Amino acid sequence: MQDDLIGTMLGNYRIIAPLGQGGMAKVYRAYQENLDREVAIKVLPPWYAADRNFVERFNLEARLVARLSHPNIVTVHDASEQNGHLYIVMQLISGGTLKQRLDQLQAQGRAMDASETMTIFVPLADALAYAHKQGIIHRDIKPVNVLMDQARRPILSDFGIAKALASTNDHLTRPGAGVGTPEYMSPEQCQGKAVDGRADIYALGVVMFEAMTGRPPFQGDNYPALAHSHIYEIPPRPASLNPAIPPAFEKVILTALMKHPQQRYQNAQEMMQALEQAFAQSRPQGGLPATGVSAFPIRRDQGFVPLSPVREFAQIPATGSPSDAQQTWRYSCPRCHALNKAQVRFCTRCGHTLNACPRCSNQNSIGNRFCTRCGLSLPLL
Repeated sequence: MQDDLIGTMLGNYRIIAPLGQGGMAKVYRAYQENLDREVAIKVLPPWYAADRNFVERFNLEARLVARLSHPNIVTVHDASEQNGHLYIVMQLISGGTLKQRLDQLQAQGRAMDASETMTIFVPLADALAYAHKQGIIHRDIKPVNVLMDQARRPILSDFGIAKALASTNDHLTRPGAGVGTPEYMSPEQCQGKAVDGRADIYALGVVMFEAMTGRPPFQGDNYPALAHSHIYEIPPRPASLNPAIPPAFEKVILTALMKHPQQRYQNAQEMMQALEQAFAQSRPQGGLPATGVSAFPIRRDQGFVPLSPVREFAQIPATGSPSDAQQTWRYSCPRCHALNKAQVRFCTRCGHTLNACPRCSNQNSIGNRFCTRCGLSLPLL
């Protein structure tokens, strides 16, 4: 079927080819002539422009997302209306989607391992933590809304149903009404209740369950069946579907999938930290190996390579208290060789920055294996 928009201009953008079809919009590859770059344009069908309430909601979406600046959230360049077409212009991400990656793994009879899970879900949790602090929730986290760039970095897209946590525009859409995708909706969304960032945490837990097991926790042929499962049924243990899932990762997933928001991680930063701790606990003896290479490969660029020898550290006798026992492993400062705890960002003796990301300069805790801002595998000290 011929697409009348192909070859036409919307503002400064020439429509080149379709990229995908969403629930209420079509996405195109386009060329911005005045800046000589390719972009993605989400275009709504003309009949939406006739609904001024919808236009107001669309403009709110554009304003909300344009405020966000994070390496794992798609950048919005522009938004406008022309000839009855509402459109929003975004950065072009050309590496496919997480859904395509999961389909690829399924075709190979595999599920995502702990290493790749870290490189994808830690940055996504960090992106959500950032968005939630800006007063914005996504409310439709799912694999197709996670884009992958050429470096396999996850980029969260489609805040089309995002809503400010403290929005004064409640007249635009009643809380929880008709929003989200049934397989990934939180119990409170299914019940039409007001939602906060913990609904995104639930959805991220569903996606992580699917990534590590090959299927979402609940399956059904229709919305009522799925909604009933989310509200009332206990999800299966991920390890019952994939015995290779480390127990610590299973705990993260099941915590995110708790029915009551109060029982989940209370913010995405907590989930991100739990993931980092789960990865560390999944290594031999519950911590980092003293010598040799990582038990898990880390994705770098397009392939997998084993880690080089890990950071130098020493074992400090535990005092017997739980907090000290949890912090037995310490790391050596590369400048003065003082021993620092894993949570420290700067050396407690000389003040040296211990674990700055070479890509985005984020100051990570010395025990982090991945940058909490952009997800890059961190160089070893």
